[in-house]
Amino acid sequence: MGTRYESNADKCSVALRKQEEIDFHNRLATDYLRGGLGHRVASLKYYDVAARSLGFFRSWLAQHCAGKAVLDYGCGDGMYAFLAAKYGARSVLGVDISDVSIRRCLKQRDARGLGRQCGFAVMDCEDLGCADNTFDLVCEAGVLHHVDLEKAARELARVMKPEGVAICYEALGHNPLFQLYRRLTPQLRTRYEVEHIFRVENFAILQRHFAQIDTRFFHLTVLLSTGLLKFSWGQRWYRALDALDERLLKIPVLRRQAWITVFVLSRPKKAAQE
Repeated sequence: MGTRYESNADKCSVALRKQEEIDFHNRLATDYLRGGLGHRVASLKYYDVAARSLGFFRSWLAQHCAGKAVLDYGCGDGMYAFLAAKYGARSVLGVDISDVSIRRCLKQRDARGLGRQCGFAVMDCEDLGCADNTFDLVCEAGVLHHVDLEKAARELARVMKPEGVAICYEALGHNPLFQLYRRLTPQLRTRYEVEHIFRVENFAILQRHFAQIDTRFFHLTVLLSTGLLKFSWGQRWYRALDALDERLLKIPVLRRQAWITVFVLSRPKKAAQE
């Protein structure tokens, strides 16, 4: 009897978490459509100094999308789905839990004349409504800390073809200064997100579902140049710190303190093999 009660409570907790995610991201997408992002725009300034990680992510997509069936996992505004299409993907499906985001993506798709190449659908990233072995390539950016990682990894491995690959872009949750900022800006993220920012230990979960994981780590001291890029001396300061980070983050013990990790998952382990 007790076990049954706990199971029902767990289901209720999961449902509440997912509803909170839906409500939050629907508000975010609605604010964007109305041109009223307000305080949320302030956090975007930090990505001005993330050129190295974003450049790597986009360059990888440019090199691997041609002729592929691509899943944009947690697509948000569809930016990477449209990039995949630009880079020659045979087909692209963007999925997101936010129905407002998906409606926005569909309007953008039609405006770009990509109706035959791109599809978008409301889906739960922990329970994808896609057939096994569907996708050659998955791109994911900032989504894994919104979901139950075990369920998400299992689903990704299921829908990827045996030779498929996934590239993931995630913030790391070890640096105490970065985590302090996240806790001091609750309006920018859900409670679950703050507590589940990706950590190095999470690679062990991914290893249960993927036989190969290739990792890179980005950005540490470069955040000291945030807000300074509009000045010529700030640009020089940024380039010096960016070069310093490239050297520092080759030291294994410092990688946990990085802001961003980009990793490629391959050789998915199918359920029958686990």
